[in-house]
Amino acid sequence: MITLQDRARGSFLGLAVGDALGSPTEGKTPEQISSKWGRVTDFLSEDQGGSDDTEYALFSAKLLLEKKKTLTSNDVATAWKRDIIKSDNAYKGAGFSEIIAIHNLLNGEQPPQSGQHLHSWSDGLAMRVAPFGIAAAGDPQFAAHLAQIDGVVSHSGEGIFSGQAVAAAVAVAMTGAPLKKIIQAALDVIPKDSWTFASINRGVKIGSTSNDVWSSLEPLHSSIACSYYIWTDVAPEAVGLAFGLIAAAQGNFEDAVLGAVNIGRDTDTIAAIAGAICGASRGIQVIPERWTKRISVSRGICINAVKNMNISEISDELALLAELWSKKP
Repeated sequence: MITLQDRARGSFLGLAVGDALGSPTEGKTPEQISSKWGRVTDFLSEDQGGSDDTEYALFSAKLLLEKKKTLTSNDVATAWKRDIIKSDNAYKGAGFSEIIAIHNLLNGEQPPQSGQHLHSWSDGLAMRVAPFGIAAAGDPQFAAHLAQIDGVVSHSGEGIFSGQAVAAAVAVAMTGAPLKKIIQAALDVIPKDSWTFASINRGVKIGSTSNDVWSSLEPLHSSIACSYYIWTDVAPEAVGLAFGLIAAAQGNFEDAVLGAVNIGRDTDTIAAIAGAICGASRGIQVIPERWTKRISVSRGICINAVKNMNISEISDELALLAELWSKKP
């Protein structure tokens, strides 16, 4: 039997594993990845570990565990100003959405204005929302609500929608629901006329009709990736690719994550999203121990406030919160 704790650990550690595995291939094309490494199926160096994706997710989780259902966007902004906007943070790996939001907060803007900027559609929210899905297990609408509360500090529009889709998918995956219901949950919480909705639909259609993950890479990339745009952190693109790979892998953790590592563009975030959803669905048991050992404790390379946080322990706390919230008054 897969327990709620197993799924919580699977989701959060799945995010961190995907983040770490995808870091060397981030920003590259599939051709560049293939030319340099062939097919990437494991860690490429001893120093690979979680980056901004993992650390921002830990930061959001820490705040959620503190505030629980009283969490507000102003709480998130206050925490950013207290712990993220500090001289001891290197912001290593932080995306444009986070950097611009930091500048907006420094200039006195509060959410939602702090998240309304030219790069508000980045995947910086989608990469960090797994904790909301874990805590809101079985309640995708509440997971999406929590994602929006956190997200408006740094994002708006498609950046919010993509984060909500991932959070909702994790929430339903936490129940052990079939893949079809997980995908539908993501679509149900976002506008049907959004770019994110169309991208997820397109990705799932391609993935579902592919023979396997590896045969899905080229059609997914050519159909969804915005290769004409120099920056790779486009939220609808990353989320569409992640859901397409999950569909092609039929929910298999290793296949989905490794497909993401090799598909190019923002590979660490695509792999983190795929890992969070598949890990929640199948539990920690499906993630190789040799991978989880590498990323079990945060290095704090981006956000010093989360340095030395143990991901399994935070996952367990989120699982307990999910149990608490699931009990009827």
